[in-house]
Amino acid sequence: MKNQPEAKEENTRLNKFISHNSKYSRREADAIIAEGRVKVNKKTITDLSTKVLDSDIVAIDNKPIKFEKNKMYTVLVYNKPKGELVTKNDPQGRRIIFDTLGAKYKHFLPIGRLDYASEGVLLLTDSVDVANGLMHSDLQRVYKIKVSGPINKQVEDAMLHGLELEDATKGAWKDSKVKSMSFAPFLGYKIDSVKDTFSKLKVAITEGKNRELRRFFAHFGLDVMDLKRVEYGGISLNNLPTGKSRYLTREEYKNLKDYLHTKDND
Repeated sequence: MKNQPEAKEENTRLNKFISHNSKYSRREADAIIAEGRVKVNKKTITDLSTKVLDSDIVAIDNKPIKFEKNKMYTVLVYNKPKGELVTKNDPQGRRIIFDTLGAKYKHFLPIGRLDYASEGVLLLTDSVDVANGLMHSDLQRVYKIKVSGPINKQVEDAMLHGLELEDATKGAWKDSKVKSMSFAPFLGYKIDSVKDTFSKLKVAITEGKNRELRRFFAHFGLDVMDLKRVEYGGISLNNLPTGKSRYLTREEYKNLKDYLHTKDND
């Protein structure tokens, strides 16, 4: 029988390691590193480009960060309201999701994002592996959307066949560095109502990053008036009120475990 090769340790940037395993954001991690408050293997580190291995002992103010590669993980479903940022810290003092969730979840990682004006299903986890596995997946994301005008054949054709835009800046944040975008065909859509002043529809896509849906509809002169994610990879709100959270059900954990196992063996 051949010996299995040893698993290769992940080489991670220090600020990312701190952010993923503590209450600090990456920006805050950079600050405490620069202040000389961080040690790696008992050596003070101030170089922001430092990378660490899983086996390294990282300490903040001489208190080691607890890191367990194969620990049991927790996944939280949060019904994010409008008017909250998905971040650990906002320099402008705007409300963030952890103002509602509480400090005990500050070390959790958001799985993907919803922008300030969007609401609905947001998954968070205390596992870097789970976060990465789900963020870089092609799992279905389902949204309910209200746009500022009628859905015509041109829009439907783009939803069915995809869209390539050299200039996809409409609907984007003004400071976004992403200018061109490729929109894959939607997994599905259902138009609930069409009026001269607005339309309501339900769409299913595989990503949703970089304000993808807002950019898509803005190309056709349609502003997204309301956007709510109602499902992520088969995980839905289950009547969860806005601003409230719940843990995955036993069945949802089983499905997640099966999915991640299959993904690892692809």
